[in-house]
Amino acid sequence: MTAIHGTVAPGFESVREAFASNFSERSDIGASVSLVIDGKILVDLWGGVADQAEGREWQADTLANIWSTTKGVTAACFAMLVDRGQIDYNAPVTRYWPEFGVAGKDQITVAMMLSHQGGLCGFRDPATVDDFYDAERAAAKLAAAEPFWEPGTQSGYHAISIGFLATALFRRVEGRTIKQFVQDELGGLGMNIGLPPSLTQKAATMIAPPALTSTGLVQDMTDAQFAAIANPPIDPLAPNSDKWRAAEIPSANGFATARSLAVLYGALAGDGTINGDRLIGADAMAAATVERISGVDAILRIEASWGCGFLRNSTQVYGPNEAAFGHSGWGGSFAFGDPEARLGLAYTMNRMGTDLINDPRNIAIIDAVYASL
Repeated sequence: MTAIHGTVAPGFESVREAFASNFSERSDIGASVSLVIDGKILVDLWGGVADQAEGREWQADTLANIWSTTKGVTAACFAMLVDRGQIDYNAPVTRYWPEFGVAGKDQITVAMMLSHQGGLCGFRDPATVDDFYDAERAAAKLAAAEPFWEPGTQSGYHAISIGFLATALFRRVEGRTIKQFVQDELGGLGMNIGLPPSLTQKAATMIAPPALTSTGLVQDMTDAQFAAIANPPIDPLAPNSDKWRAAEIPSANGFATARSLAVLYGALAGDGTINGDRLIGADAMAAATVERISGVDAILRIEASWGCGFLRNSTQVYGPNEAAFGHSGWGGSFAFGDPEARLGLAYTMNRMGTDLINDPRNIAIIDAVYASL
């Protein structure tokens, strides 16, 4: 039986039971979960093994690559700029990045870009993973490209490319890249874009999901889908490499603890403060989470409602309250905030699953939390 460490406030014991059952019944290897309500950490648990080869146990400060859960952190960074009056969601991207406005992209607004409407879901030319390791060069290629669809007519998940577009725009507005901004302003929580060498021994080693059983997926893909998720194909073990950890990919290479994500989302969904320090105001969060587009996503082929970088809870992925917002990552990590319940909840792990949505481990934790409220 896997030992579970950490703390649980009275009344939330069922969350501990659900987390423990993820190890005994749902094949977790190493993981953490954290819940914040009204700024207080009520659940902070971890267990299992961070690195099987070394036998290194998961600790309170173990950092896991959170894949697309990173996108929610990036969305929070933009919301902070909006709150500071440095950027306007409704302004065209070209106000800040003039070179972006070629090939029919001059009317794309910041909100459209962040809500996956821009049609720049991937590279048109054949690419390799090494193309991910120079964020500015990747952004320049995307900025020069023709969109895969008329911007603003649909959403199509920019699985990796949104990170390069976002940090290039962010740097032109704020002066710092998203990676540097997170390090400077959110790093104290226990999150990073990429992984500094000094934190290598705190990193969990990712474990690949079982091989996909479906065949012919590439043949069934549209050009846009192929660009978004198969050009290049991504190795689930890439986060274990030095190149991935050194890169800036604000859509996929965040490293974080569950506690850091829960504290962040607790502030975003609550009074906008962390330990009494102001992070963001209510107006900026309302603008960040209002629906910008909804419908069947052209890449994921599932119903999705997008705010400015946040996935809105239209399909109750994040509990029963429609106002919840967040993001999930390939393999099972998630983090979200719920303004109605005044909570932030996050889960990180190293054993990747195969469910695009509704990972059984996620369901067990989320159901236990809401049953405890």
